[in-house]
Amino acid sequence: MSQEFDKCLRLGKLKEFAPGPKLVSKELRSAKDDLEVSLKSFTEKNYKWSIIQAYYSIFHSARALIYSEGYREKSHFCLIEGVRTLFVEKGKLSVLLVEALLEAKNLREAADYYGDFSEINCNKLTKKAGEFLKIAKEIT
Repeated sequence: MSQEFDKCLRLGKLKEFAPGPKLVSKELRSAKDDLEVSLKSFTEKNYKWSIIQAYYSIFHSARALIYSEGYREKSHFCLIEGVRTLFVEKGKLSVLLVEALLEAKNLREAADYYGDFSEINCNKLTKKAGEFLKIAKEIT
């Protein structure tokens, strides 16, 4: 286990969560719904909203993954560390998907807090959200 994962556990930002596996399907449904809204917003050229929803699609897919392992996050950073430790380090998930989660977080923050967004980044992010969801469904 990584030092960052251990730190998240010590700080209570990542906790064991027995009900987690029962909530996986709910998180995957949320991820699917957010992706659908994101794609609709993209076709309407509402790129800011599409980026935000694509991020939350990836967020819910990632949450489904850690729930499946009996953990719950209390921060976006620790969600990322949870996915990295529980899935990438064990060879269950490509590091590229963790990088997609990080990029999605950064693009969402730029769009939401600074009004910085583009069609190109939006298109890229909606595709990554779809890939992340597909793989999360396969793994869980």
